[in-house]
Amino acid sequence: MSQETCFNDTPYATLPALPRPVANPPNPWLSTQVEYLEDVPMANLEVFEEDARTIVNRNDSPDVPFNWSVNPYRGCYHGCAYCYARPTHEYLGWGAGTDFDRKIVVKRNAPELLRSAFEARGWKGDVLAFSGVTDCYQPLEASYQLTRRCLEVCLEYRNPVGVVTKGALVGRDTALLAQLGAEAGCIVSISIPFADDEGGRQIEPFASTISKRFAALEQLSAAGVRTGVGISPIIPGLNDSQIPAILRRARACGAQHAFMTMLRLPGSVLPVFKERLEAAVPLRASAVLSAIRDIRGGDLNRSTFGERMTGQGPRWQAIEQLFTTTARRLGFDTDESLAHPARNAFRIPRRQRSLFGDD
Repeated sequence: MSQETCFNDTPYATLPALPRPVANPPNPWLSTQVEYLEDVPMANLEVFEEDARTIVNRNDSPDVPFNWSVNPYRGCYHGCAYCYARPTHEYLGWGAGTDFDRKIVVKRNAPELLRSAFEARGWKGDVLAFSGVTDCYQPLEASYQLTRRCLEVCLEYRNPVGVVTKGALVGRDTALLAQLGAEAGCIVSISIPFADDEGGRQIEPFASTISKRFAALEQLSAAGVRTGVGISPIIPGLNDSQIPAILRRARACGAQHAFMTMLRLPGSVLPVFKERLEAAVPLRASAVLSAIRDIRGGDLNRSTFGERMTGQGPRWQAIEQLFTTTARRLGFDTDESLAHPARNAFRIPRRQRSLFGDD
């Protein structure tokens, strides 16, 4: 691909490969599995453009606080070891490990599909979440601008949105998000599960640094955008003690909303997470896994709807109490809604209304 430039002015061709390739766990949908006899080769970024059939997805899980979402990309360059979306790459015939981090699918017709969805008779202007699966502000967004163009469509139709991202690139769209918030309703939540850059790099190797995420949070807040911080995921024994520090710094950056979610390790995510954890914190890895089991009733994952992103038992209750008490003392709103539009402002632009003046 051409040497396009990402938001931090680094050419894509010079972005680093994974420091140590994360193995792709066996794909359960394939009948064959290839094993390298020597060291696994370094993985480089591969971009696949597609013309998607739909872009608005309906959520039927009680674990997340939104009904509709938009995902302009499949796979994510951020490489977060715990990402629960990793198994979605297996449906494409790829792996949930390095393939998910470096084989990125770009839905190049996303803005056009969103416009068509808004024109459909059944659309009522519900809040749209960006994104429910993979990060909408990962590095490729700097050149493709699919998220930005989708947000411009939302502004045109005055459709409220909620954005959750680990990408400091969201700061590029500050003015657009502020206008969208004023005219339709918008909240931008930045996911910050670690208190410092070093901790973030261990588990989220290619997401924006923690310091840059806080800077983006401050920039958005200063422009009047309603902002939030997500301590997501909570990894007991690794980052739960950092909750107060994260909340204090986020509040100082102007964040008004706060939420947290428990770590999820479905399917092929578990071996990817364990490999990264053991490489990053070898002396603490077994204690972290033990703490996860403690909160999951002896298991490392829960797949039951309504229980996938929360925990149980005394340790989880202590984490919840720490979060709730700190957030309340700092003045955070902890309502689970992604956005709070004062009214349903959605409308089809006048130039597209019928001759009879239908709304």
